[in-house]
Amino acid sequence: MKQKKLSHHKSAHGLRPACLSFGEVLAQSFAVIAPTTIPASNIGLIVALSGKGAWLSFLIGLIGLVLVSININQFASRSASPGSLYSYIVKGLGPTAGVICGWSLVLAYLFTGMSVLCGFANFSGILIGQLGIHPSSITLLALGAGIAWYAAYKDIQLSAMAMLWLEGISLALIAVLCAIVWANKGFALDMSQLTLSDVTPGKVATGLVLVMFAFSGFESATSLGDEAKKPLQTIPRSVMGSVILAGLFYISTTYIEVLGFSGTGMSITETEEPLRFLSQQVGMGFLGELIAVGALFSFFACVLGCINPAARIFFMMARHGLFYSKLGNAHSLNRTPHIAVTICSFAIFLVPALMSLFNVKLFESMGYLGAICSYGFLTVYILISLAAPVYLYKIGKLRLHHIVFSVLAVAFMMIPVLGSVGIPGSTMFPVPEAPYDVFPYLFLMYLAVTCGTFVLQRLRSPNIVAEMRQGVEEIHARFSDRDGL
Repeated sequence: MKQKKLSHHKSAHGLRPACLSFGEVLAQSFAVIAPTTIPASNIGLIVALSGKGAWLSFLIGLIGLVLVSININQFASRSASPGSLYSYIVKGLGPTAGVICGWSLVLAYLFTGMSVLCGFANFSGILIGQLGIHPSSITLLALGAGIAWYAAYKDIQLSAMAMLWLEGISLALIAVLCAIVWANKGFALDMSQLTLSDVTPGKVATGLVLVMFAFSGFESATSLGDEAKKPLQTIPRSVMGSVILAGLFYISTTYIEVLGFSGTGMSITETEEPLRFLSQQVGMGFLGELIAVGALFSFFACVLGCINPAARIFFMMARHGLFYSKLGNAHSLNRTPHIAVTICSFAIFLVPALMSLFNVKLFESMGYLGAICSYGFLTVYILISLAAPVYLYKIGKLRLHHIVFSVLAVAFMMIPVLGSVGIPGSTMFPVPEAPYDVFPYLFLMYLAVTCGTFVLQRLRSPNIVAEMRQGVEEIHARFSDRDGL
């Protein structure tokens, strides 16, 4: 009887219950991280900052986000819902912090989706251009957003399987090429990297800013609370697993790519497609071409991976009365949050399309939108790390090591925050150049507007806070007997 009751509650939101396996849930987090894109195109930017300490920047980033994962999993191992970290922070720090988290996550996922959609259009334009076909940027943006919308609208399982295969094949190809490159170097130990030759702490810290952004979105599996099988096991494992797997992948590929470029006369920091160059160096040029196609698919999987959690957070916030109630409806046949999916997909297309109309290049748009999304993720990671010990204290489970994990996680997150905002006069954390120096203030204005709207809603409808708390408590109560709460 207990199992039947649980299943009934799982489908209460109208989403398809318990349909996703651990692999499919893991694919959601991996798709937003999009690990293929770092070694395939962006590694040069990180090496330019960290030098031969780039692998160490990734290692420190891995440790920091494992700490954040531990804090997330204090909630994810006890309850699950489509509301993701928004529901958890309402539970830990209250509705106002929950609203800040919800709007920060929505911005983070939508702007990540916009950024990688620009990457998809830019990359596909280059590949199609080799065939003598030159479609407009807006056509390519519409194509990527349209296909991603259909997959997210139609079936979460189809969506998850697509992401799993697209990202999995790309990662396998990169792993094979890196193994060949390392074998070609006689499996040498690069002592200049291992001894951190000419590397300063400032370089490693500055590189960590981009490294943290490379991991952004690892927590997105938490939005599949209704749709995951055994969510209290699969979601925590996916959150932690995606961080560890992506971190190990980043560390190993960075080490091998830097080693592979030594003695070639080319600088990895000046190469837009480093894996294609390395594949030609070892006489496996066709593998580089396959990886380029794989990177294109990875960009697409990330667009899809961003639509899924953004739509589900909109879906839950709408059901809590925070905005238009229709967004809280699920499709009667597909069992997906179809209205929220459609709005998110349109927003992800619209902003890059407008930027393209104003002649902002796709590559530049990708950088601008990617920088803005990072503030949303960092805000949420700090809030969840603060919420975890408060929540554990409320339920009588708080121990000293939980406080230590919280403090360390917040400390690690402050490094990229300082790197993003900058400290006037500091050489370690200089103030970013324009227009990046304006982005933190735009994000704060966004939070002021969205939270101001919430304050007005509270004045007009005093019951809204009680409804939010009740909605989150109902979700939590379904799982309470598992933890003896």
